[in-house]
Amino acid sequence: MNRICHIIAAALLVFCSAAAAQSWPAKPIRAFIPFGAGSATDIVPRALFDGLSKELGQQIVVENRGGAGGTLGIGEVVRAASDGYTILANSSAQTIAPWIVPNFPFDVAKDLSGVFMIGDSATVMIVPPSRGWKTIKDFIAAAKAKPGTINYGSAGLGTAAHIAGERFRVAADIQATHIPYKGGAEALADIMGGRVDYYFCPISTALPMVRDGRVTALLVSTAKRAPELPDVPTPAEAGLKNAESSSWFAVFMPAKTPREIIDKFHDAAAKVMATPEMQERMKKLVINPQPMTSTELDAYVVKELADNGKIIKAAGIGQK
Repeated sequence: MNRICHIIAAALLVFCSAAAAQSWPAKPIRAFIPFGAGSATDIVPRALFDGLSKELGQQIVVENRGGAGGTLGIGEVVRAASDGYTILANSSAQTIAPWIVPNFPFDVAKDLSGVFMIGDSATVMIVPPSRGWKTIKDFIAAAKAKPGTINYGSAGLGTAAHIAGERFRVAADIQATHIPYKGGAEALADIMGGRVDYYFCPISTALPMVRDGRVTALLVSTAKRAPELPDVPTPAEAGLKNAESSSWFAVFMPAKTPREIIDKFHDAAAKVMATPEMQERMKKLVINPQPMTSTELDAYVVKELADNGKIIKAAGIGQK
């Protein structure tokens, strides 16, 4: 009798899950972003969510939950019900923080399911114009002339900006102190205010400030020059080895979310991304779309975790 009850209960659970997936979304969706407003990790997903809310017929309500290397925002999603109504919009920081944040509480490859890859983007090393550095050689010479006086900002511990800043420091063979902020907006403000010496900022965020002279761009993080900043050299052109990097942005749901819901979200997001309006918006944000299935995104996260672990340990900035 007990066995029959268990079979009936299991069948009902499957039926209810299928019914819930079929009617999803039937209410607004909460999207957690584990960094502050104004950062690229905030701006890029919001651009997608604007169109996606209309496509899904339900509002995607964004909540910024910054701090602790992204663990606060990630935790909100990991602990949420696997029903498709709580999602995470994050960046490549998701595969960096586990190696840097002490006692990182989650296994991002197992506790979260990949849903949609939005795309990736270059970062650009910016410095305060007040310093007078016109080229990357100027900067490196100044840093070596006064060891220990240079600092660099990031959007938080374990973010792409942190690793880009550290990769550059190692490649340039200089001393520099890391200053983590709660988000990119704060780091950018302190660069413009002359309180931070350098910051690897998402190119879309930096462009307006570079063009109007509020910051000076010295280096792009990618292997090829950015068309938007054709006069700014790459690490290789500056004689720096193993200093290339980029940022990616993607959407995740709690592990065990029904595949039907993940597929619905993915297909709706892909449809929105394919519209001329969204393609133009991504172009303005300098985001290169990277089409992937949700399964491919899961595999990509596993690979990124392994690659970043090697780099971080080699640089000596991982957990002790």
